[in-house]
Amino acid sequence: MILTEKETTILKDLQTQEKACMDHYNLCASTAKDGCLKDLFTQIAKDEQEHYQFLGQLMDGQIPSYKSTDSAASKAFSYQPKAAYNAGSNQADKQHDALLCTDSIGNEKMVSADYNTNLFQFGNGEIRKCLNHIQTEEQEHAEMIYKYKKANSMA
Repeated sequence: MILTEKETTILKDLQTQEKACMDHYNLCASTAKDGCLKDLFTQIAKDEQEHYQFLGQLMDGQIPSYKSTDSAASKAFSYQPKAAYNAGSNQADKQHDALLCTDSIGNEKMVSADYNTNLFQFGNGEIRKCLNHIQTEEQEHAEMIYKYKKANSMA
């Protein structure tokens, strides 16, 4: 598979963005106060690493194999976080974790929008499917973080 210069540039830009997301989630995991939220951020950082690798494979002319969108959707659908914070909890910790969540949801919205715009720049349908898969996972990340916020009365 041969990519155009424009397609290669788009993939490089998306890969840079995925690296920033990976770094963001690793930082969030290291500073989150609640262990369940740390685990969620760690898992999302791993997903972002996978996205980074997928984009690298595309730049190398390969179509990466990935789980179906249905399994990604079921991951977010089945995610049911338990409340970690209640009225007696440390409110400063709760506010800190709420800020991490709100910031992360905003990032996911931006990244998802970038994939939505950029996937239409590719003529190869398999590449578009791969980028759509990543976009769907980004949306699922936002949904899981929102569920965490809702379970902890942050939303």
